[in-house]
Amino acid sequence: MKTIIVVGGSKGIGSAIVNSLLSSHKVINISRTEPAQVHENLKHFQCDVLNDDLPEIESADGLVYCPGSINLKPINRLSLDDFRNDFEINVLGAVKTIQKYLTILKNGDKPSIVLFSTVASKLGMPFHASVAASKSAIEGITKSIGAELAPTVRVNAIAPTVTDTDLASKLLRNERMIENMTERHPLKKYLQPNEVADMATFLLSDKAASLSGQVFEMDCGIVSFKL
Repeated sequence: MKTIIVVGGSKGIGSAIVNSLLSSHKVINISRTEPAQVHENLKHFQCDVLNDDLPEIESADGLVYCPGSINLKPINRLSLDDFRNDFEINVLGAVKTIQKYLTILKNGDKPSIVLFSTVASKLGMPFHASVAASKSAIEGITKSIGAELAPTVRVNAIAPTVTDTDLASKLLRNERMIENMTERHPLKKYLQPNEVADMATFLLSDKAASLSGQVFEMDCGIVSFKL
């Protein structure tokens, strides 16, 4: 049974990933709030990744870094602190976590790291300058450390479109916005957290043994198609 570290597994996509792993993996969750799940395979460490020391963990075979931000403002209203905060959450937190656990991951069983980008890194979208900048950095890190750690540790990223989580609630706050968001996507849907969790679980698994340095756009067609 593999051991997977999930950072930010108490809410949204992170919580869905924890749920998808628990039946067949040992899961170590690191987050500020305790997850709702209670399971014999789940261990929780309360920790603010940006401000606290990360917990000591003896062994792990996979790492998923889930924290993110959706800070949507016109460029003239985005402060430098907005850019700094988004970069810290999305990039520096991931780097800090990878650096902390890289040694134990290298000693793991066919280890894998999964990070998160966004469709806004590929598709120019108004008001996304800050989040697109930080998530584009994640895509660069995915490819760079994927090359650096090959063949020992695989590194991939998922770039979801809008996903029905608390983080995206402002984008889906009424029926009209839900309808508009659905119609914007060629597949006439947006994502549910369990769909993203299924992709993360696949990338952690031995079934993805030939995949590293890749960014998987779960875009419901919005980047890939023009219909």
